[in-house]
Amino acid sequence: MKIKHNIISLTFITALLLTSCGKKETPAEKPEVKTEKAEAGHEEAPQTIASLTEEQIKSVGISLGPVEMKELTSTVKANGLLRVPNNNKATITSLYGGVIKTLNVQVGSIVKKGQVIATIANPEFIQLQEEYLTTNSRITYAEQEYRRQRELFDNDAGAKKNLQSSDAELKTLRTKKASLLRQLQMMGISPGKVNNGNMRSGLVITAPISGTVSSISAQIGSYVDVSSPVAEVIDNNSIHLDLQVFEKDLPKMRVGQIVHFKLTNNPETEYDAMVYSVGSSFENESKTVSVHGTVTGNKAGLIDGMNITGIVSLDKNTTPAVPNEAIVEADGKYYVFIRTDKKQEEHEEEEGGDDHKNEKGEPAEHKKTLNFEKVEVIKGTSDMGYTAITAIKGIPADARIVVKGAFFVNAKLSNSGGHEH
Repeated sequence: MKIKHNIISLTFITALLLTSCGKKETPAEKPEVKTEKAEAGHEEAPQTIASLTEEQIKSVGISLGPVEMKELTSTVKANGLLRVPNNNKATITSLYGGVIKTLNVQVGSIVKKGQVIATIANPEFIQLQEEYLTTNSRITYAEQEYRRQRELFDNDAGAKKNLQSSDAELKTLRTKKASLLRQLQMMGISPGKVNNGNMRSGLVITAPISGTVSSISAQIGSYVDVSSPVAEVIDNNSIHLDLQVFEKDLPKMRVGQIVHFKLTNNPETEYDAMVYSVGSSFENESKTVSVHGTVTGNKAGLIDGMNITGIVSLDKNTTPAVPNEAIVEADGKYYVFIRTDKKQEEHEEEEGGDDHKNEKGEPAEHKKTLNFEKVEVIKGTSDMGYTAITAIKGIPADARIVVKGAFFVNAKLSNSGGHEH
């Protein structure tokens, strides 16, 4: 009897345990289904309404304003190069061959037209001066001989042939003197200062234009001739830009348009230029046309051959616009935030229920909030701190948009994922 009683007690306890376990499993399964449905619904309807309390709005400095009608200048963007015209570049050479004795400049040196760049030496220079002095002496004798033959001929005491011969000799010597004189001048030697005790063995090489020495090809002791460049000078004050404009933008180009450009390797500094010529033929096979502009204002740091990016200012148009900071970017699209009376989804309002209580268990104080709707827009021309916009679904004429602090509103919406718990 005692054994039978123990078996009955054990069976009863086992039944109670099974019943208890079954009751606990039932409520645990239901919330999982409900959560999955809620998450699925949240993915299907992304939130576009951000709610901020007046305290939050004040703390981050959010300001509202209307969409304004602004006269903005439309632009065309183009890439190009800085160029110096060929008549503002010079290769310095010597008119005569010789050995470099002195070199007075370095790369980057600023020179003036006529400034001595280098000196060269050659014994042939002395021979040229010697020949000049000899020709002068022979001319003096030839003039005397011509006068003597003239007197004899006039007195019928001399032959006409002798007079003609002396005249031809004098003219030949005078022609040779003129040639030698010009050569000495080109060499930088003053013919009037040439004498037996003052013959120069060296010549000077001077800069043909003013500018900056861009390269030096010779060195002291090297031999240069007429075809050997000594240095190159470039006048960067005459620098201009060549923009490569595509065919579709060519009709918009006009002489006199303002160009703002930046160097590719230094985008922090902006320079200005003015269009002075629009090309009339395509550059190679690029289907672009060169638009030339003169650099105005600051030219510091600009060098021939630098790559640039230019913005050509076109005609002004009146268009809806907002301050640049009113536009935010997300996922490759642009948005603005509009003050709205729309509310977030109802399931958000229901969340929490009676849980909105303070620490004492009393109902929490309700804070006034403002709602902002995220609206997609297309960006247009930017000018003077404003950007033209076109709304995808339209913006009411009396809409109030976030003109300052839009970044914080977007961050609030992104961080909360559209749910404020």
